[in-house]
Amino acid sequence: MRRALNALALCLATPVAGQTAFVTCQPADALSVIDVARGVEVARWDVAGKPAGVAVGGDAVFSVSPDTKTVRRFSPTGGLLNETQLDGGPTGVALDAARGRLFVSDWYNARLWVLDAETLEVLAKLKTGAEPAGIALSEDGRFLASAEKDADRVSVFNAETLEVLHRVDVGVRPYGLGFAPDGRLFVGNVGSNDVSVVDAEAGTVLATVPVGERPYGVAFAGGRAFVTNQYANSLSVIDLETLEAVEEVSVGEYPEGIDATADGTRVVFANWFENTVSVMDARTLDVIYDVETCDGPRAFGMFLSGGDTE
Repeated sequence: MRRALNALALCLATPVAGQTAFVTCQPADALSVIDVARGVEVARWDVAGKPAGVAVGGDAVFSVSPDTKTVRRFSPTGGLLNETQLDGGPTGVALDAARGRLFVSDWYNARLWVLDAETLEVLAKLKTGAEPAGIALSEDGRFLASAEKDADRVSVFNAETLEVLHRVDVGVRPYGLGFAPDGRLFVGNVGSNDVSVVDAEAGTVLATVPVGERPYGVAFAGGRAFVTNQYANSLSVIDLETLEAVEEVSVGEYPEGIDATADGTRVVFANWFENTVSVMDARTLDVIYDVETCDGPRAFGMFLSGGDTE
């Protein structure tokens, strides 16, 4: 059962001041900007082409619109800084701010584009398996990974040299993925309803963890992994030490993109069919806020900006 707590008291007790969520809304051709600490939408931007993929960092917000094949770079206040069109099926996106590079998956042509994060010029193309979707960069900047849905595998690249290191078979139809703070890669397999835990350095699967129906996104906070389950309307919570699912929490309808606040106290996720974003206490698993957004929030990627780390 979903639980709502006294929002003001919780906000004062464990502040996440300065955190902003940039939530792409695909049917609405828009992006909702949410003040996470206050639980309010503070702005709404027009973003044409059914935006889904999003990445935040380096004082910029990046969106990917599959319908118009457009990648855009915005200022944090919504000013359009640059845009480019890519010939293919741009879907997922990840930012390597330290190296000034942006990675975009090409659903139709089994590749990743490597873009200059400022000019959006194409620098390179990396071969993947069929239908690459989610992309993730490890926290230490060593590894880049792509989830390849029709190939039932992930590719792991050296993020510096862009050399492919491993092609790793995982569960059925991997879609979203993310690196835990310790460097392990967690992959949501929408076809087999489980999460593959991958050693990115060795290129081996360490564990397969059953979760709810159609796992989509993953985030990490408080020694746990949080996985959105689209069809189950739930979040699965995985203990990072035991690699066991310790709880499944009912949430809004069709949860999708998920991210964790910088201080590790909150997870924030989009409920596509409810037109809301939920802010959850990562320790108690209580929903603090449900914030109304534009129609069809997806937030596929890393969409939180600002705040202080633990």
